[in-house]
Amino acid sequence: MKPQHYRVASLATLATFIGLAVFTATTAHAKLVQAIINVPVKVTNAYGKVIEKDAVVTVFYDDTTPPPRPIAVINHGRAPYPDKRAAMGRSTFVTNARWFAAMGFLVVVPTRLGYGVTGGDDVEDTGDCNRKNYPPGYDAAAVQTLQILAHVRERTDVLPDRTLVLGQSFGGTTAITVAAKNPPGVLATINFAGGGGGNPETQPQEPCGTNRLKAMFASYGETARIPTLWVYTENDQYMGPKYPREWFDAFKAKGGVGQFVQFPPNGKDGHPLFTQDPSVWRPTALEFLRANGYPDLQPKEEGRK
Repeated sequence: MKPQHYRVASLATLATFIGLAVFTATTAHAKLVQAIINVPVKVTNAYGKVIEKDAVVTVFYDDTTPPPRPIAVINHGRAPYPDKRAAMGRSTFVTNARWFAAMGFLVVVPTRLGYGVTGGDDVEDTGDCNRKNYPPGYDAAAVQTLQILAHVRERTDVLPDRTLVLGQSFGGTTAITVAAKNPPGVLATINFAGGGGGNPETQPQEPCGTNRLKAMFASYGETARIPTLWVYTENDQYMGPKYPREWFDAFKAKGGVGQFVQFPPNGKDGHPLFTQDPSVWRPTALEFLRANGYPDLQPKEEGRK
């Protein structure tokens, strides 16, 4: 059962304030403030086409945590089918955003180009299963992440040099891609079930181009010096139980800095552990963060009403 850290008492009415759509989820002790912003991004896809568009980005903070706040960027995954990518709406990860916000982070959740409410060209396309070209797709996601981060760092209520980047599935790999770029001010990254080319309906536990992914992660290890945490489950129906460890080992062998954790099976498919069962990974993530730039993090009391 998923832990509940807050019980929402009311949802403030939709308001417009200085061009931002602002929402507040009220509890007896705190408000989770949520704002929707548009951030211009410029990306080059695998075929050399330059795409410029506004990405829809959701920003959260807990009004009981004093500014300035460190930043946590959370990236979503990638559905195997275009109609599902188009239908994903606006990425929020609100349960986990609330958890990070309660510890003092300003949480930034982009809906990247080619997905949901942002729409536009599919700049993260990596090609057909038998001829995957992964690096340009993940680079496009990482470039968007860093451009959005640069925009958010202009705020007066943030600590620009204390950033965490994390993500689920395609977003998890994006976190490692960001680490390989060693951007100033990013202290750590967390990869939840990262990889690519997985489809449990057509090839359960056998993602496309596993050796190409291994080579890509190895190349990331040559440059990545930011601490990374890799979180997987034994019954990940997208990535399988063995390939993630091989990818991590290739990354580490080339000099990458990281910690690999594989949890026991979770539900029918452990791939969505990040949202499916946060109670499993949160203690590990908290220990990692405290050891890598965030020594004073304190989650708010579990079960508080």
